[in-house]
Amino acid sequence: MTCSGCARTVERVLRRVSGVDNATVDFDLGLAVVNGAATPVIAAVEGAGYGAAKA
Repeated sequence: MTCSGCARTVERVLRRVSGVDNATVDFDLGLAVVNGAATPVIAAVEGAGYGAAKA
């Protein structure tokens, strides 16, 4: 992510993923906290043009 707008985009994408209960993205930390299944979440983030990995 290169700006806070990117963080908002990623957060919006994550919240639309089926099975995601909650998603919060922190641009300053470069971190997203998501409650839900990892595989569809990672696919959604990558589909939006960003990198993702399970921590």
